[in-house]
Amino acid sequence: MTPDHDGARSPGGRTGLSDLLRGHRLAAGLTQAELAGRAGVGVRTVRDLERGRAVRPQRTTVDLLADALGLAGDDRREFVATARPTPARPGPRLPDTAAAGPSAAPVALPQPVPLVGRDRDVAEVSGLLDAHPVVSLVGLAGVGKTALAVTVAHAVAARHPGGVSGVLVGEGSDVADVLAASASVFGVNRLADLACRLDGRPALLVVDAVDRAPEPVAGALRALTAAAPDLRVLVTGRRPVGLPGELVRPVAPLDVPPADAAPADRADLDRWPAAALFAARLAQARREPPTAAELPALAALVRRLGGLPLAIELMAARGRILDVTELLDRYGDRVLDLTGAHPGWEPAADRSAGTVTLREAVASSYHLLAPADRAALRRLSAFRNRWSVELAEELLAGELLAGGGERWDAAPMLDRLRELGLLSVRGAGPFRFRLLDAVRDFAAEQADVEGETAGIRLRHAAVIARFVHRTAPGLVGAQLSGAVRLLDEATSDITAALAYAAEHAPETALLLAASLPRWWRLRGRDVSGRRWLRRLLADPRTAGTRSTLRAWAMLGAARLAAEHGAGAEELPAARAALVIFAEAGDVVGELSARSVLCVLLRGLGAHDEAREQAEAALATATRHGRVREMAVAQSHLTWHDVRAARLADARRRLATVDRLAAQCGDRRLRLLARADQAELTRLEGRYAEAVEQGRRVATALAELGDPRRQRRTVGKVALALAGQGRGDEALAAAAELWPSGAVPGQRRQPVMESLNPPGAVADARAEDALRGLIEGHVALRRGDRELAVEWFSAAADAAEGGAGRRDLVEALVGLAVSSGDPAVLDRLDAARRATGVSLLPQEEELLFSLAARRQKAR
Repeated sequence: MTPDHDGARSPGGRTGLSDLLRGHRLAAGLTQAELAGRAGVGVRTVRDLERGRAVRPQRTTVDLLADALGLAGDDRREFVATARPTPARPGPRLPDTAAAGPSAAPVALPQPVPLVGRDRDVAEVSGLLDAHPVVSLVGLAGVGKTALAVTVAHAVAARHPGGVSGVLVGEGSDVADVLAASASVFGVNRLADLACRLDGRPALLVVDAVDRAPEPVAGALRALTAAAPDLRVLVTGRRPVGLPGELVRPVAPLDVPPADAAPADRADLDRWPAAALFAARLAQARREPPTAAELPALAALVRRLGGLPLAIELMAARGRILDVTELLDRYGDRVLDLTGAHPGWEPAADRSAGTVTLREAVASSYHLLAPADRAALRRLSAFRNRWSVELAEELLAGELLAGGGERWDAAPMLDRLRELGLLSVRGAGPFRFRLLDAVRDFAAEQADVEGETAGIRLRHAAVIARFVHRTAPGLVGAQLSGAVRLLDEATSDITAALAYAAEHAPETALLLAASLPRWWRLRGRDVSGRRWLRRLLADPRTAGTRSTLRAWAMLGAARLAAEHGAGAEELPAARAALVIFAEAGDVVGELSARSVLCVLLRGLGAHDEAREQAEAALATATRHGRVREMAVAQSHLTWHDVRAARLADARRRLATVDRLAAQCGDRRLRLLARADQAELTRLEGRYAEAVEQGRRVATALAELGDPRRQRRTVGKVALALAGQGRGDEALAAAAELWPSGAVPGQRRQPVMESLNPPGAVADARAEDALRGLIEGHVALRRGDRELAVEWFSAAADAAEGGAGRRDLVEALVGLAVSSGDPAVLDRLDAARRATGVSLLPQEEELLFSLAARRQKAR
């Protein structure tokens, strides 16, 4: 055991530190918890130090406590000297025998350890050394800077015949210490002799742990690079050295699996370096590899750890007694408390020096920031995932940082956060900035300490509400794909903002929710979205909100209700919204209300009123030159032509819709019109043409990101295939949509309810009807009338009471033909009277043939 360790364990030293810390804390009027919060260390750390249980705190911990206590001058020097006593005989020490002393120590570079996911980093840093005299690897403690530096040094050794050596900076090192150590590793005693020693041959010096003496290191490196132009220096630290010509290369954490993709197997998970590293370290803790059941938890855990190697190593070590799912449950919400040996060149020394929590590792970088940057980081912790520069500026602007409400440039501040490894920048889109989870959690804790959390959350909600309100108009027209992509990127922030604002700022929440119905609809969230709107409209705190905002919220709820068959409940609200918009002279609102009413009324069987609303919308849109709304109204009227079996008129209307949609640049509306054209072609009996048209549209809808309409279109293609007699292909298409049942070549049972458990997506009944029609037509074509009766019956039951009245008539015609039951004809007549749907020519022919068969049978 080394002398400094013996000294640190002496009763006198322990008592001195505990009394000194307690005295400074009481003088500052802080509790142990308050001091821990200010310093960014664990409460247990403070408690153990005051009780004399801690042997020798990390220098990082000492500095954090001194900063939190506001110590300066002699008080700070006394505190640091008591906590980290200087050995009696300072000097260079080998890494495998002791911790770095107060002077810089020359060290032999260890052999590189296998790195996971760092091949690109090694190649890039190796190339940078050819072009820059000083390259600084900067990042959080535990991100792997030293391991990367060692690997790079070995990789480029052949290109540096002058030698590759290392210097470990010790606490209290001065310029002379660093220069002496740097000269000695190259076999000279004086700096002046170094250039002669190298004799024009490139050499590489690795300087590790510059945080222990940043200013002396900067001075020494200035002298070194000036005296030896052939020398390249690779530096590791939590911040740049600050030299002219220095190239700062942040070391980012390892890539983690995306949150929206469940791992298919171990190989799929190992594509992500963070997961591969965790699995490799877990293999050192237990014999069994992760099971298939543990893979989702493993992916979630490394995401929660932010890909930080230190955190991954510390967590995997706990796998000796806990499985991965238990690790996630137990530690997923408190990763900052993970404790272990600080990584470095001298593991034995570091272990003897004590342990460090992940919170302290983050805190050490946080306290390198200026006060304004710390405040910015606390506010940025409100973002739940990735964000853009514009959103950051909006969150930080005004009275928080910039003052005066003028536009403020956040780029320099974000660059500083990136240089310190606190900020991750990935991807090419605007939403490419993200705080590591551990950094975000720590910054949120600091916001709590400062009493800022409520204000930050409210501002975040307001920023997200304005962002969504600006973006939502793009959900129609040419900007649809881009708008959907932006909202998708902000999903977690939208969810968090809506939940917080609903409790603390309901008017902000109503603005946010009223802007989201189209996005919710595209993403299959109509049930939950409608629930949010109804809750906020019922909140008495929103009663005084401007009437048009409430009208948009009511209309949004009605639009979403139509998706899951609850239109009757929202019909009065949609009518009320129309009145509000008309009285306010809001043409856009009025046209939207009439469009929603068309859908609701048609679903409820009020066909005449639905047609009247569509005609009124067409007249208003034409009068005001609203091209897109003209196309939408024509689309609504198309259905009424189909209902009356006026297919030629319907085709002309759809051509008009296509032309108007092209004129206003609305690609989705054009695709929907072309999907309807493909269905018209099928209804006319031109099945091969319908298949070709439908497949083109389905592909385009998938690219556009409208899965619901894409599924419906694929289903209609399958119907056309069945009508053409291509039964196997029809069933193969159905199997893609409903893999639980449709298997080509096997007898299938029409178990409709099993396909749509409680909580299934909105149009489940319509999909049931569609699948029943496909299976029924295939069975009828194959002469299996018994199976056809089952499927057509199921399809009719699913379509009855829904919006698909044409599907109901088609199913009843198929049921009548396959069963020959006169009662079905009575049911068909009743359905036609109720819906106003006229029979198509081919349907009349089928029923005529049925009547002829029955007459012949008599």
